[in-house]
Amino acid sequence: MPARLRPAAAEDVAAALARVAAGAAERADLRLLTKHFLALLETRAPGRSVEVRVPPYAAVQVVEGVRHTRGTPPAVIETDAATWIALATGRLAWPDAVDAGQVRASGERTDLAPYLPLG
Repeated sequence: MPARLRPAAAEDVAAALARVAAGAAERADLRLLTKHFLALLETRAPGRSVEVRVPPYAAVQVVEGVRHTRGTPPAVIETDAATWIALATGRLAWPDAVDAGQVRASGERTDLAPYLPLG
């Protein structure tokens, strides 16, 4: 079983967010923030019916419902790190990201709007 993601230290998150806002984010900042916000999503939307993928950094299974155990899950959300961070921080609304094609969501329970923003 893969290790669960854990929220990052508040000071590390603040520093990484500041670099993102300044347009000076590095790959390590994107990785830290992606994993941090996916960990928060796991807490806010526990379950295993929807897989949220933010390649190449991490993926989590969230939202209550039919548990997925093998192969590709029936409900998948995929986006890039910059979009995920914008969604998690409230700088981008879920419907806007979906409409713009920044998020690919298929299957039941893939509307994350009730859980966002995360922090």
